[in-house]
Amino acid sequence: MILWSDEKRQADPGCFCRKAVEGFSQPVWLVSDARRMSDVQWFREAYGPVMQTVRVVASEQSRQQRGWVFTPGVDDVESECGLDNFGDFDWVIENHGDERRLQEQLENLLDFIHSRL
Repeated sequence: MILWSDEKRQADPGCFCRKAVEGFSQPVWLVSDARRMSDVQWFREAYGPVMQTVRVVASEQSRQQRGWVFTPGVDDVESECGLDNFGDFDWVIENHGDERRLQEQLENLLDFIHSRL
């Protein structure tokens, strides 16, 4: 499936992004699974300065405590780490296991979203 989607993206980098929003108009879109630079570029071109990028990060230790195990050929391919070197996120949410800190960050993000409605 990844190979098929890569072929589709090479022919048309915005094909899946465009399909996701086609026929809908919303004051806020939350795209929970952008995985590649082409996704971010498409949304930036389509929505301009109103677009906000959010990255959720967790330490490897906290991920392992939740049961994650690194799998070569899965966790090191573009579909999983294509945005790892993208350093221009508008928001970075830290999810290392501190629920209070996580809640504070999410509330700040929600306050920002509400301010734009």
